[in-house]
Amino acid sequence: MTKIEKIVLSYSGGLDTSIILKWLQETYGCEVVTFTADLGQGEELEPARAKAEMAGVKDIRIVDLREEFVSDFVFPMLRANALYEGQYLLGSSIARPLIAKHLVGIAREVGADAVAHGATGKGNDQIRFELAVNALDPSIKVIAPWRQWNIRSRMQLLEYAEKHNIPVPSDKRGEAPFSIDANLLHTSTEGKSLENPAEVAPDHVYQRTVDPLDAPDAPEIITIGFERGDPVSVNGKAMTPAALLTEFNELGGRHSVGRLDLVENRFIGMKSRGIYETPGGTILLAAHRGIESITLDRAAAHLKDEIMPRYAELIYNGFWFAPEREMLQALIDHSQAFVSGEVTLRLYKGSASVISRASPCSLYSADLVTFEESAIAFDHHDAEGFIRLNGLRLRSWAARNGR
Repeated sequence: MTKIEKIVLSYSGGLDTSIILKWLQETYGCEVVTFTADLGQGEELEPARAKAEMAGVKDIRIVDLREEFVSDFVFPMLRANALYEGQYLLGSSIARPLIAKHLVGIAREVGADAVAHGATGKGNDQIRFELAVNALDPSIKVIAPWRQWNIRSRMQLLEYAEKHNIPVPSDKRGEAPFSIDANLLHTSTEGKSLENPAEVAPDHVYQRTVDPLDAPDAPEIITIGFERGDPVSVNGKAMTPAALLTEFNELGGRHSVGRLDLVENRFIGMKSRGIYETPGGTILLAAHRGIESITLDRAAAHLKDEIMPRYAELIYNGFWFAPEREMLQALIDHSQAFVSGEVTLRLYKGSASVISRASPCSLYSADLVTFEESAIAFDHHDAEGFIRLNGLRLRSWAARNGR
């Protein structure tokens, strides 16, 4: 085994990473620095500090990354209208490169030669963490305990915890009903009771959104302000990126916006069923498409839609820091120069519907589209030549085929 002098561990304070912390200390016999990222997961993070202190950790980092998460990762992704496999808003995928960025930064700061994570060998997160580290600093070794140790079951995990006096909460002693990942953009629930896609997910899986049947019977109208493709205000009130997303989560959750029951294709090669809740992201996607509809040129908008699946797949597969993602981002960001204005939406029982949009940069011309007499000259006879030229190849094709 390569000699490791110091490790930075991505540490949640939960059962798995608490066991991983002890395993790293035992296996490598070196100092472990813990790093806990506050991404708006909605949990009290100070208990993680207490658990790390109890494990003898001297350097404990708990960092509030909410604003950076939204402004530098979520918003750039939303400029692309990114959806993986046409539905998933990439809530887990987009958080991993940010965590990896800070793991690498702390490792450089403290002189660590390795970083560690708690992702399993079956999932996507191991790939996302490690590809990001490879791109940011290939000299840093990545340790993935779930691929190295001989623990193969939950029972063995609990036995290891008891042997090393690692506290196990009572709700963790039974069989976990499902696994949860959360941040300011979404919650993701998968595994165990959700593994059979033929079974309806139980109501208690949903944490951020009310049941559509229990949502208010009256719709709520909101107006979102945009500047250069990014949301900057709600109902005329300017807010920071994280504060805006928090507000949209509350609005969407109240009206059951953003629920998704999805069977997706993991990068590693298997299908997986997950329940996602992305209330704020769903609202913002609808609003962003609304403002783009009047500010983007037709060909530019269609080109964005063509590259979006590739862009989303790069994020899902862990290539945020890859050159091709950065190249696509430059194209996307260039397209947003005039994507500014206001969009009004109606939130009602699971839907977020655009009902009006306005922009000082609008390409929409009422004089051009009106059926009434217009101030802008439009010769209807021009359409005849336009159609005839576009039909030329079709007439040739039909003649050859004997039509």
